[in-house]
Amino acid sequence: MTVAMLVDNVLKASERKLVSDNKQISIEPLPLTCLDPVPSDIAISRAQTPKYVKDVAAELGIHDQELELYGHYKSKVSLDVYDRLKDKRENANYVLVAGITPTPLGEGKSTTTMGLVQALGAHLNIPAIANVRQPSMGPTFGVKGGAAGGGYAQVIPMDEFNMHLTGDIHAIAAANNLLAAAVDARMFHEDTQKDSAFYRRLVPAKKGKRTFTKSMLKRLQKLNINKTNPDDLTEEEIHRFAKVNLDPNSISIKRVVDVNDRFLRQITIGEAPTEKGFIRKSGFDITVASEVMAILALSKDLKDLRERASKIVVGFSRTGDPVTAEDVGCAGAITALLKDAIKPNLMQTLEGTPVFVHAGPFANISIGASSVIADKIALKLAGKPKNSDGVKGFVVTEAGFDFTMGGERFFNIKCRASGLRPDAVVLVATVRALKLHGGAPDVKPGQALPEDYTTENIELVRKGCANLAKQIANAKSYGSPVVVAINQFATDTDAEIQAIKEEAIKAGAHDAIPSNHWAKGGAGSVDLAQGVVRAIEEKPVAGEPLPFLYDLESSVEEKLTTIAQKMYGAAGIELSPLAKEQVTKYEAQGFGKLPICIAKTQYSLSHDPKLKGVPTGFTVPVREVRISAGAGYLYALAAEIMTIPGLPTHAGFMNVEVNEDGEIEGLF
Repeated sequence: MTVAMLVDNVLKASERKLVSDNKQISIEPLPLTCLDPVPSDIAISRAQTPKYVKDVAAELGIHDQELELYGHYKSKVSLDVYDRLKDKRENANYVLVAGITPTPLGEGKSTTTMGLVQALGAHLNIPAIANVRQPSMGPTFGVKGGAAGGGYAQVIPMDEFNMHLTGDIHAIAAANNLLAAAVDARMFHEDTQKDSAFYRRLVPAKKGKRTFTKSMLKRLQKLNINKTNPDDLTEEEIHRFAKVNLDPNSISIKRVVDVNDRFLRQITIGEAPTEKGFIRKSGFDITVASEVMAILALSKDLKDLRERASKIVVGFSRTGDPVTAEDVGCAGAITALLKDAIKPNLMQTLEGTPVFVHAGPFANISIGASSVIADKIALKLAGKPKNSDGVKGFVVTEAGFDFTMGGERFFNIKCRASGLRPDAVVLVATVRALKLHGGAPDVKPGQALPEDYTTENIELVRKGCANLAKQIANAKSYGSPVVVAINQFATDTDAEIQAIKEEAIKAGAHDAIPSNHWAKGGAGSVDLAQGVVRAIEEKPVAGEPLPFLYDLESSVEEKLTTIAQKMYGAAGIELSPLAKEQVTKYEAQGFGKLPICIAKTQYSLSHDPKLKGVPTGFTVPVREVRISAGAGYLYALAAEIMTIPGLPTHAGFMNVEVNEDGEIEGLF
């Protein structure tokens, strides 16, 4: 009887699995009451009662064994979901949300992303999933605040979203800092021991037998030493194998912290007497600017992550050879620390539509996109079953800051890694930002907006639309239809919005649609959602090759010049002597065929934040070029861009408290 019951249970489970895999997902929206005036973001988040995340997962067809709960409202999702569905579902429509060059206050890309999926999923009954980055606590406690969206278009609970989440950023910091510690320790031990003694300690005997680790075997292979028994190496082979011989002046790996701490930008390490004079200058980066974070975002699976971790270049030997994380034996440990972080996090919007939150590379320094893995899983979950009459759903993701930065990297770096292509681009524009680019006074956080921003001024708006037109042209160069989302503010006038619509259409946008999701949630974004659906139906790009901006076979300088001229509108670039030396070294080592990420200010199309609108004739100064071989790109530092921000006089952390009920207050 027991065996019969077990067999019956197995059959029923198989039946449920078959139904789940071949059934269109159906999301039950949460009711949303929008108040006027609109309360604070945290008040709105707290006023809504979210679904349990296990119920969100069930609506998506995610199985219990594919879910790891972190409390009631967030969870990890197994990569097995993709493997289960990859041959059974078509991909959903893939939409990229980017923006015009922003003010320091931000123009609402995340808010628009949430409003769009709330409109699609809760109001148009179209399966829709938002895919966004996990926010760094640096900006959360600094100037910009969190990244959950805002008003009635948010990820909830917003306090859990903005602080820690499931600990992925901490895991990335641990992995990165372990590698940094391993590098310094390796130099110390190599330089304080003779070859034979160092080798004995590096490959110790256990129960009388010495064996090489996986990383050691890979290093032997790299050195063309075809031996697997540690006792068989000659003295010359021991020296080559054991001593990576790092040049301290070439070390590129830095320690990281998820805090805006300007005083860590340049430090001296090794000052303690126990370090025997091994003193060198170093510094910290913010965690989300690290190569390890970019690797998490671009990896296809755990095996790919392990391979990418092995390729991280930490510096160069005194003979000029690249030294990697594999060489110092750290790639396996990095992978172990990230084995849970590689799983996307599942949350929900205010209206109960699903949100994947995964990876968080900085947008002005790194690639500024959420993970490839989350996109691949979401595209299958929201896609329709093959050979069915189901509805093709939507996955809406975003690229940080303006299209010229985030969008360019999305297409030329992320799409190259994923093999995916967006079906449409949504460009977020605001009257406020367009007035800034039209010549209005600067916008400063914490200060009242000048009168130009709160009174009608169509002339400023039309002048500023030159920036919008440039972003539209840049986005259209990749072949996808462009829909401009005019993110509405209470002070915008009908005439100003009409001016933007006219200028956007004239510049080549497929449509330009006002959206009031901040005040009205998904209901305020229905017109935008319908416009995106129309754009994809009227200008399909599925199956067409993606026209990348540059050929990977071009030289590093040619690729840098192409980005600067075609995306930024520059006359050209100027490499510093250091940058020239670095480029020459990378090309000689075989890294010259990698794509390029340029780290620069987000407040201008140029490298100079003071140049608004559409500057021309400028030259982009490239002071340094760094290598992210594991992530799979080179990145150039333009002008004075910093890789760890600082805190302002009045920072966001000053507003944060915990009330008597243990709830966090003061987040924005």
